[in-house]
Amino acid sequence: MDNSRCIHRVQYYETDRMAIVHHSNYIRWMEEARLDFMRNNGADCVDIEYRGVQIPVVSIDCRYKNSARFGDVAETEVRLTFFNGIRMCFSYRSFLQGTDIVLTEGTSEHCFIDENTHRPVNLRRRLPDVCDAIKKILTETDN
Repeated sequence: MDNSRCIHRVQYYETDRMAIVHHSNYIRWMEEARLDFMRNNGADCVDIEYRGVQIPVVSIDCRYKNSARFGDVAETEVRLTFFNGIRMCFSYRSFLQGTDIVLTEGTSEHCFIDENTHRPVNLRRRLPDVCDAIKKILTETDN
């Protein structure tokens, strides 16, 4: 899909004393890429939360391959790998833009919960239009 990539210019405040991006920022870039990906594919997380459903992270994994530095431009690819109406999973790969230098590879798992009760929500019942949009993303990603 054309809109499965998110561009991020490394900011000075994201670096550590070794002048490389602090490891915690790569997780933020994954989130940034995921939110852009969902919005660009018709399932805006802001809208979903506005409608009373939150999407917490259940688990996250990041494998660090190479370091980015202040001024670098990172590109994060995101792919929806699983969705069943209650949970969804993504995979990520960040690299220096214009190169094949991989910075990180990772995955995240999310669930859907009611904003008031924090109990699991089945999107097929609660937000069928969102469920259909996410199913479409998964179908298009598989092709």
